[in-house]
Amino acid sequence: MTEVSVQKENLKPDSTNKQLESLKHGTTKKQRWKLSDFDIGKVLGRGKFGCVYLAREKNTKYICALKVLFKSQLSKAGVEHQLRREIEIQSHLRHPNILRLYGYFYDENRVYLILEYAYKGELYKVLQKEHRFSEEKTSCYIAMLAGALH
Repeated sequence: MTEVSVQKENLKPDSTNKQLESLKHGTTKKQRWKLSDFDIGKVLGRGKFGCVYLAREKNTKYICALKVLFKSQLSKAGVEHQLRREIEIQSHLRHPNILRLYGYFYDENRVYLILEYAYKGELYKVLQKEHRFSEEKTSCYIAMLAGALH
């Protein structure tokens, strides 16, 4: 796997590339993605059904997160329907406080979700590091959460 360096200028797609721009804005015309379209970097997180990797789309150099789920684990837990529903719902959500699902693809053994990369990481990890948020910071986070839920 190729290590991906995260640089702020890499977080925005090249505006001349219509393919990824349309992916970002949810207007793709049946783009057929495959794993070889991405450089895969470090693991961002692990879960019951797979891992999330830092990734870069090779053509545009766009930085994203690639969630890799194992079909066997999904099947064993009987959550295939939940995954389909998650994809259906998340692909239509458009809010600055909700990570975008740009697209998905699959192969014989895995399902891949192409997600917006949250370069600041998880809020939970920030809380673990700081142990406690101030009232002011907490109220800001609650307002962002309420806006996303609204």
